[in-house]
Amino acid sequence: MSPTTVAFLALLAVLTMMGAEALVSRRNERNLRHRGAIEPPGDVYAVMQWVYPAVFVAMAAEGAISGPDPGSPTRAGLILLVASKALKFWAIAALGPRWTFRVLTLPGEPLVDTGPYAFVRHPNYVAVVGELVSMALLVGARVTGPAAVVLFSVLLYKRIGVEDRALRHPPCSGAGR
Repeated sequence: MSPTTVAFLALLAVLTMMGAEALVSRRNERNLRHRGAIEPPGDVYAVMQWVYPAVFVAMAAEGAISGPDPGSPTRAGLILLVASKALKFWAIAALGPRWTFRVLTLPGEPLVDTGPYAFVRHPNYVAVVGELVSMALLVGARVTGPAAVVLFSVLLYKRIGVEDRALRHPPCSGAGR
């Protein structure tokens, strides 16, 4: 398989899964808002929603243009992608209808501490970094891969701060309406 084919197939797979996740997120977001969920101020979601797919496109483009022939790094990237997606789907399943792309809190609801949340505070974000690293390995993105991981890690750091504050100090019922 050529580097271009690998890059195209990897990007197609990642964007397809991203689209499916977006559908679940939107459905859950509507339901949570209907139930009175509140979104804390200061989130970086507006930036994340376009940076995340863009870095995958950039890595695929680099891989198609200058990526090496598929080999051990490609296989390692595929294994890491499968593991990262498994962790993400486990986190989504643990949160159930409370999982969204946005930070939304329901007043009076306890924190989820089952599934991967019993072991890691932010398993979804661990999975996201794994997805980025796996794509870089899969397509041989030696420049855009590390740049994507650093850029998105900065956004995740800010996001985790917003999320942790919202979960530590949940709003009272009726607040923010």
